[in-house]
Amino acid sequence: MAVSKTNKKKQQCYIAVPSQIINSLSSSGLQSLLLSPKKKNPSFSVKLKFLLNNPRFWVLFLFVFGFVGMLKMWFNFETLVPFTPTPCGIFQEKASFLSDQQPSQLSTGAVNVVEEEVKGDVKSEFWKQPDGLGYRPCLDFSAEYTKTSLDITKGRTRYLMVVVSGGMNQQRNQIVDAVVIARILGAALVVPILQVNVIWGDESEFSDIFDLDHFKEVLANDVRIVSSLPSTHVMTRPVEEKRTPLHASPEWIRSHYTRKLRRDGVLLLRSLDSRLSKDLPSDLQKLRCKVAFHALRFSPSILELGNKLTERMRSKGPYVALHLRMEKDVWVRTGCLPGLSHEIDEMINNERKRRPELLTSRSIMTYHERKLAGLCPLNALEVTRLLKALGAPKSARIYWAGGVPLGGKEALQPLTNEFPQFYNKEDLALPGELEPFAKKASLMAALDYIVSENSNVFMPSHGGNMGHAIQGQRAYAGHKKTITPNKRQMLQHFLNSSLSEAEFNRIILDLHRDSLGQPELRKAGRDVTKYPVPECMCNGTMNHSSI
Repeated sequence: MAVSKTNKKKQQCYIAVPSQIINSLSSSGLQSLLLSPKKKNPSFSVKLKFLLNNPRFWVLFLFVFGFVGMLKMWFNFETLVPFTPTPCGIFQEKASFLSDQQPSQLSTGAVNVVEEEVKGDVKSEFWKQPDGLGYRPCLDFSAEYTKTSLDITKGRTRYLMVVVSGGMNQQRNQIVDAVVIARILGAALVVPILQVNVIWGDESEFSDIFDLDHFKEVLANDVRIVSSLPSTHVMTRPVEEKRTPLHASPEWIRSHYTRKLRRDGVLLLRSLDSRLSKDLPSDLQKLRCKVAFHALRFSPSILELGNKLTERMRSKGPYVALHLRMEKDVWVRTGCLPGLSHEIDEMINNERKRRPELLTSRSIMTYHERKLAGLCPLNALEVTRLLKALGAPKSARIYWAGGVPLGGKEALQPLTNEFPQFYNKEDLALPGELEPFAKKASLMAALDYIVSENSNVFMPSHGGNMGHAIQGQRAYAGHKKTITPNKRQMLQHFLNSSLSEAEFNRIILDLHRDSLGQPELRKAGRDVTKYPVPECMCNGTMNHSSI
């Protein structure tokens, strides 16, 4: 063995020398290892010759090298650099690393590999966030709004009841408008009633999905929220209004409902989807944002599990969330075909002929016309090609939200082949964690919402209430990267087989340079909860305050 000495303090450190090197050494080479570099003296050489001829020395020698070999196997010395100038330092560093790791991490060799992949992912342009141009939430209500709030929140004579329908995200939009309508009418809002969904059979109530106490507290200075009608009105038969037109203005609502509300005290509205105008006075637009982005917080049980699933996705680096619309009813309603096989396409066509009322709009258009017009959901192959063209690395971790796709796992195969780290809530949840949410589509959708909203990159395969809600939430949170597929312009290039992969990628990337979640001013007719600039967000050149 060779012993190294440090100048600062005496410390013995041993270098592991592989047995192959020892066996290859000649007798003279072995002597050179054992001899000290100090100046020779005659008595020492005589003693050495005597030692080499002594059998006991060789027994001791073999024992020592056998012991070193056992240490080599125990501490895995081959991972160390054999001839480093500071072998002690390396051994101490390795020992410290081992003591800091969890047992599950030490049992596999994947930790370092994953960390290297994450480092590579972080450097990818794909994860780069858009320039938010300094926009931040600002909900400064006018003095007039603040002045009238006191009278409205103290009112005890007018009550608005609403029944909201559809899936969780559709109900969410209607709840936002219900609060605004209550403010317009100067009425207290009874906690919205969620209509049982005929498709999923979900009987969840408001407090099952949303934090009711938080909802009341945040809106305390805007609209009075009550859990039920007071005893003075409980026997009153509410006036049900079924003729609210689409995109009604505040003036229309006041002129048609105020008188009835004064007379009867209770007004019942149903099916509020798109009934309230998207273009409202500034204070009411800010109220919309306050409800959507601050008041409508998910219930504690949903938040707890949603945040756990988020942390499990984040634990190994950035991730992208996809909202995939590939369920059977989506293909039927959109008038599009999944393209999985001739048999499946025929099944969708027959279902559509049998129930033509399910087709949402533009029934005179053919499937190919719809496809080229950008009205169809992207299938798994198209999503894969789009992600690759936009620079998503093969090691990207993907969370996919949505229902079971038509065709099952085979329908997702193009995605899983290209991006093997592909997960949904069922993959991430521990045994039993999803049981309280089983057969409750709204609660499951809420979990998808949380993990998608918290992702580094979000992309929907088709428009819809969830995609629009998350787009607005991510914009309000600082314009986090949200890819909006430019289906109308890109699909013609998907069909062009003469394009090389490099040229295709260049074209697709160019088409999406302005569709990555950058601040976009709301245009007339658009929902402020999807485009919160400029009514609900302002940049550094404007005064602002956030809630």
